[in-house]
Amino acid sequence: LLHTIKVPATRMVFFGYLGHMWELYAMWAAIPAFLAVIYDTRNLVGESLNLASFITFMVFVAGATGSVLAGYMSERFGRTATTSVAMIISGGAALFIGFLPVNWEVTITIVAITWGASVVADSAQCSTALTELCEEAYRGTALTFQTGMGFLLTIIPIWLVPVLAESVGWGLAFAMLAIGPALGTCAMLRLRSMPESIACAMGK
Repeated sequence: LLHTIKVPATRMVFFGYLGHMWELYAMWAAIPAFLAVIYDTRNLVGESLNLASFITFMVFVAGATGSVLAGYMSERFGRTATTSVAMIISGGAALFIGFLPVNWEVTITIVAITWGASVVADSAQCSTALTELCEEAYRGTALTFQTGMGFLLTIIPIWLVPVLAESVGWGLAFAMLAIGPALGTCAMLRLRSMPESIACAMGK
């Protein structure tokens, strides 16, 4: 366990992953409630397809697309660069989606789907980077430790977002999530400046 924290390169991956996890599950948990507020009980087709539910589905489907695209981009342009871009996009979406006027429905939909695509795109990249940088003897333990600590961290923002949304509004509630990708981006860019990062994505 200490190996992951002790080595600077894997420590940066660990911090990047924690930043990602601070945002991811809280966003997934809260976005259905947020979109329900925006679209109320309106239906897309007759009475059978709720509009908020459909857009929520599209947000989650976008995550699969974003993950595949991030895998391709990381092998082409570098893992730390791709992960940083994904975090910047998702953090930017978190910063302002809750402040958008509720009648800007098309804009909110676009931002929500973009957020859905970017918020999970860096997940596999953090895990892969850890396997590339960690000593083989510690690889499984390091992944288990990183994943466990990441899921433990999610408890706080998952609880905090609805509390803040109720007290100060969705704007600040979602903006609070941007702390994670901001710190995660700093960690991944720091890793990018280290010579050890040459082990990531076949030297890219």
